[in-house]
Amino acid sequence: MVLNNIEELLEKYNNAETSLKEEAQLKAYFASDDVAPHLEHYKPLFQYFSLSQQEQYTKDVPLNTKKTKLYQWISVAAVAVLMLGLIVPQVIGPSQEELKQQELAMATYNKTMEALSLVSIGMNEGKQQLNSLALVSDNLNYGIEGASKLSEFSKTTNKIFKNK
Repeated sequence: MVLNNIEELLEKYNNAETSLKEEAQLKAYFASDDVAPHLEHYKPLFQYFSLSQQEQYTKDVPLNTKKTKLYQWISVAAVAVLMLGLIVPQVIGPSQEELKQQELAMATYNKTMEALSLVSIGMNEGKQQLNSLALVSDNLNYGIEGASKLSEFSKTTNKIFKNK
């Protein structure tokens, strides 16, 4: 009965479903001398846990608290500068002269955009006219090729009929 209970606990332990009390039962069982032969390979595992639980770190850890105060003050100063940088421009706000300059700059920008839009429209119309001229040029070249073929045809027919 005890062996079945240990095997069930081992199954739960392998599935990570045991409680601390059940793990303590497993440690006690594997610490004893009457471990079943087919469970002997678990014994070093639980012995390791028992030994590692008794280990302690004995060296002193030096703590320097003086340096941390300097870092704390630096962080406080950085936050203060950041907050001033965000709040002061909003509290003071832009002057009347700056507002007038901004309005003038926006008006100039809008007029420039209108002028560039008109230039763009004119350029697009010119491009369409150039496309029409290119089409006429292509057709003229096609006609010249046809005329050269016609003169070649004329020479050949004259040779056949021996006109010249």
